[in-house]
Amino acid sequence: MIDNQPQTPNPKPQITQLKETDWIEIAIAVLLVLLYAPSIVHWVDGWLNKSISLEHEYFSHGLIGLPFAAWLAWEKRQKWQNLSSHSHPLGAVIVGLAGAFYLSGLWDFVNLSLPLMLVGICLWLKGFSGLRLMGFPLLLVLLATPNDIPYLIAPYTLPLQSFIAGMAGFILMLLGVDATVDGIHLFVGGRVVEVAPHCSGIKMLFTTLYVALMLLEWRGILSSRFRTVAFLGSAVFVSVTINIFRNTLLAFLYGKGLDSAFHWFHEGLGGDLISLVMLILLIPILLVIEKLSLRSISTNEPRPLS
Repeated sequence: MIDNQPQTPNPKPQITQLKETDWIEIAIAVLLVLLYAPSIVHWVDGWLNKSISLEHEYFSHGLIGLPFAAWLAWEKRQKWQNLSSHSHPLGAVIVGLAGAFYLSGLWDFVNLSLPLMLVGICLWLKGFSGLRLMGFPLLLVLLATPNDIPYLIAPYTLPLQSFIAGMAGFILMLLGVDATVDGIHLFVGGRVVEVAPHCSGIKMLFTTLYVALMLLEWRGILSSRFRTVAFLGSAVFVSVTINIFRNTLLAFLYGKGLDSAFHWFHEGLGGDLISLVMLILLIPILLVIEKLSLRSISTNEPRPLS
């Protein structure tokens, strides 16, 4: 039999038309890449090859933080597009300030112009609603932007240096090692080890707190005050404890004349492995805090009367 029913034409695929605001945002994104790609490449190269200044190495957590911030912003793109286009005049002011920072040629100002520029663009395009939406990715970018804050706080780390030196000396003496502590100096085997500002664990603490914030956002519990405070406090404790262990190990190796092992743990792969173990420990700690908080909530719920 011949089917005389008319054939229904295949529907044509709909092509999404870009609005004028979309083209503006694409142009801004391209301009940002052209302006800041050289700086970000320089940061990444310095962090990976340790060719950047010592203070700027404190921000090497940006190796994972900047991609994570970009991913979070991409995940929020639909919510961003749903916001009404409402410019705030403060956005233009901040963009102008960021431009002045960029054109100053001063390295720290050029670096800080990136988060400033992003904040200004959010205000300019979507107002404070856009800034609130992108607040956490912007915070990650700011905290990963190299600046001289570690240099400024270095003079105030002396109590932490003395505490770590004292704890390392105490542990060595418990292990039967002949060690003497004098302020921030450890005398082991006739050799002197100094717990310098960059050995006081500030860099490790920066990285720990940064990754802790990422994990809180990943688990979606950043808004929980109890879990956030408990986890950040635990992260600080883990960071300080691991750094005491690291300095104890370094003092022992240097005092015993094991220079190759000392350098491997001090500036080589060994130190990176210790930091990696510390960061991995944060995951089970967070899961335990989540479980305990959920159990506390369930036990505090009122039970129905029988």
